[in-house]
This record gives sequence, structure tokens and C-alpha cells, in this order.
Amino acid sequence: MLNGIIIMHKESGFTSHDVVAKMRGICKQKKIGHTGTLDPAATGVLPVCLGNATKLCDMLTDKDKEYVAEMLLGTVTDTQDTTGTVLKECAADVDEEQVRQAVMSFVGDYMQVPPMYSAIKVDGKKLYELARAGKEVERQARPVVIHEIEILEMNLPVVKMRVACSKGTYIRTLCADIGDALGCGGTMKSLQRTRVGCFSLPEAVTLQELEQIRDTEGLESVVRSTDSVFMECPDLHIKPEFIRLLENGNAFYADQTMEGTVFSSGEWVRVYRGECFTGIYTYDAGRRWYKPVKMFL
Repeated sequence: MLNGIIIMHKESGFTSHDVVAKMRGICKQKKIGHTGTLDPAATGVLPVCLGNATKLCDMLTDKDKEYVAEMLLGTVTDTQDTTGTVLKECAADVDEEQVRQAVMSFVGDYMQVPPMYSAIKVDGKKLYELARAGKEVERQARPVVIHEIEILEMNLPVVKMRVACSKGTYIRTLCADIGDALGCGGTMKSLQRTRVGCFSLPEAVTLQELEQIRDTEGLESVVRSTDSVFMECPDLHIKPEFIRLLENGNAFYADQTMEGTVFSSGEWVRVYRGECFTGIYTYDAGRRWYKPVKMFL
């Protein structure tokens, strides 16, 4: 069984679940999960976890992301993108400077109301299920962060931009909110995710490419190791006589490691038995030991 992460390039027309289903056939294993959905029309980076790395799925959804999006001004749809029903159209009577100022005003902290066509649950029901039934419910605005926006092209009424943002940010909603700020409305015309955490588009492979790689180089050539997600964390190696502590998911003391290092309380560290990555631990200053955060045995 393969253990690790494959960076997929999701193509338009596939859901994230479609990609996972097809990968199960290509990789010939069931234990596969994706790390956050992309709309069917969207393309780009979709990290997919295999084997023991499926424990990463919830951790990777928390990572910052980067997108390239096209925004169409003067159009409002029910889904906030051009796949939806048009609710309003008008002339985008704005100039480039007005657009630039409106776009840049969203950089920083931002309270965003999630769209009805999303997988967020309200009272146990997904919003998109309610939306398809013709129901609209009140949604609470949630804090997100737009780290950076770069306008790449401006051919009004279409604006192409690169957006670096926090988890939970809906680029469709950002386009709609920019349109509202300009008084003409807006919707998302296209979306490509170019980065999730440390994973970027140049290393991503399509389903067809993955199948070819399986039959030529072997899938191991594109599987990223589970610990590659945590390379910014320092590492510790347990002494051979204390390996059983890791195998049982127990805490351990600094002097039971080869390094003997005490890191800051709460700081995550990568822990290994020999060269084998075992899990993420954090130092508990009160008990003066390292306790497990997530194990990858």
C-alpha cells in the first residue's frame, strides 16, 4: 500500500470525489482521501492522501491557499460563478482605477458570508442541498484573511487576479463582494488553485498523467512523503531503547531522544524512529515531556 501524498491537477468537470474514485482504481487501493473540495468547474492543485497519510486530510484543509481567478463585472448569479443562473446584468460603468481600488480594499482581515452553494452545514444540512431545494438560510459571516491580491490582467469587464488567502475563503464570494463594492455586481468566471500550503501547481499531475506514470516510472516517483508537510518543524529521533513508547503512542522525555532538545511549549516537532517518520509531537512544559499531536504509524 502506498503511504504519502500525490499532488493532483484537478481538471474541469471533475469533482474532488471523482478524482479520489478514479485514483482508487489507478493506485489499486481504497485508503485514499482528498484535502478539501474544489468546485467541478475549477482546476488546479488538489493534494490527495494515501494510506497512513489520510490522517493528514483535516490538517491540510487548514493551510493557506493561492488562486488565479477571473472576475466578470456587471453580472450576478445565484452560485456566484458563471455556471449559475443569471440574476442581474448591467453595464460595468467603472474605470480601471476604481476597480483597482475596490480589489485592493479587500486585502487583510475580511468578514465573509459563505455562499449558499457551498458544503457548509447548517442544522445538519449542507447549504448547497438547501439552495437546490430553493431555500435560502441566514449565514453568519466568518473571518478570513486575504494575504495578497495581484491584478494580472484587466480587460473590463473581466479582471484576472492572483489571490493568496487563508483557509475557508471563497473566491466566488470575493468576486461577488468586489462587484457589490463597485455597485455593478460581479461573478467568478474561472478559477485555478495554484498552491495549497507547500504544494504548488508545477508538481501536480492529471489523472491521465498519473496512469502513464504508474505504467512507466511507477507511482512511488510522484508520492510525496507524509512528513514533507511538516518540514518547517524541527525534528527529534527517539533512542532505540525507547522506540516502544512511539509504537504505543505514548509521551516521552527529551533525554529519551538522540538530540535531548527541549523546544518551546506548544511547538510542533517531527519525531522519528530511525529514519521512519512516526508522528507530530508537541512539548508540554507542565509535564516536561513531548506528547503526541497526530501519529502516522
